[in-house]
Amino acid sequence: MNNNIVVFGAQWGDEGKGRFVDFLAVRADAVVRFQGGNNAGHTVAVDGKYFKLRLIPSGILYPDVTNVLANGVVFDVKGFFDEVDNLKKDGVPCDNLVVSDRAHVVLPYHFELDGLSEAKRTSGEKIGTTKKGIGPTYMDKMERSGIRVCDFVNKDVFPSLLKRNVDAKNQLIQKVYGGEPFDYQKILEEYSALADRLRPYVKDTVKLLNDMVAAGKKLLFEGAQGALLDIDFGTYPFVTSSHPSSVGVPIGTGIAPNKIDSVVGVVKSYTSRVGAGPFVTELFDETGDFIREKGGEYGTVTGRPRRIGWLDLVVVKHSALISGMDKIALTRMDTLAGVDKIKVCVAYELDGEIIDHYPADLTVLERCKPVYKEFDGWTDDISKVREYKDLPESAKKYIETIEEITGAKISMIGVGPNRDEAVLVKNPYDE
Repeated sequence: MNNNIVVFGAQWGDEGKGRFVDFLAVRADAVVRFQGGNNAGHTVAVDGKYFKLRLIPSGILYPDVTNVLANGVVFDVKGFFDEVDNLKKDGVPCDNLVVSDRAHVVLPYHFELDGLSEAKRTSGEKIGTTKKGIGPTYMDKMERSGIRVCDFVNKDVFPSLLKRNVDAKNQLIQKVYGGEPFDYQKILEEYSALADRLRPYVKDTVKLLNDMVAAGKKLLFEGAQGALLDIDFGTYPFVTSSHPSSVGVPIGTGIAPNKIDSVVGVVKSYTSRVGAGPFVTELFDETGDFIREKGGEYGTVTGRPRRIGWLDLVVVKHSALISGMDKIALTRMDTLAGVDKIKVCVAYELDGEIIDHYPADLTVLERCKPVYKEFDGWTDDISKVREYKDLPESAKKYIETIEEITGAKISMIGVGPNRDEAVLVKNPYDE
């Protein structure tokens, strides 16, 4: 029996993680965000109603499930309360939220520096940042000048730390970027009021989560973005500033690696990507346009159209390797209905040689060509399918190839956006 499960994106994000976290959360005692910030966008659909989540964990719709923003998260307090207020308007109480006292706080100068640094890059160097202040906050964390939540809610500590940082950031903003300085007093007044509101949510989540593990509770760890955006293992520098897969859980929560029982990689049945960087299977034709429109492939946070390509199993295999992925939740199978011939990349051709690993060097990656396996498509509407045996035979062959190449078993299959539109092969909590 598995108690502690990680759910992460095995591609470049936007795989549909939120709906599977929501799907599994009914069995969990806590859902835990362990990295990233509100640059992520998770959508949960229940009875046709869509809840667009950014910072708040995807278990929020279950009032008896504790939803934790752990220490590895960079915490935008204004964005947090905007999200809480919107959820409350939709009838979601949000009384089950906990924020780590060790998480680092995103402050106004982080947003500004995010935008200024991106603007300074040449067109070929642009990262495609969401300008949510994520990178600059992680920079301060590593540079040891960050402000943690415990500092933020401490009335005796926050003013002096803020003053030190505003003075330093104003120098950077003015002298390096030619921007306008921030008013320390204005930030202090606004954010001190937010600190008062935040204080009841703040806990030592390292103790909270380890106590839950010791008590045999079920924890569900929710990754944001995707493994190919990992700061170490992704397509650097076109990556995020954290570790979105299971490797980020221990350092982002304080839960030891040997407490993780299973790792579920969420894999979209094709590939999408937002922002710059190599994309070996990218489509520039009518099929790519068809998938984008049918799948609604536009960013939850940015609204930007996503780049579309065939499923790349070299990417998924790379994610499995670094994460210990043993299970797959396959999404958007319904989107592929109506595509006559479906391709899957099973290897790369690099300068005449066949390789099955994902290169670190982007100049090498740009020379890679996809080696495809082709499948017949299906026209059936599979959104009502709930048993694996009822899927079209061509869809089953597609799924079997994914299992064969990645070495991971498919446990769940998304056949529509709603919570109940899924084929459950075997619940990860039952293994």
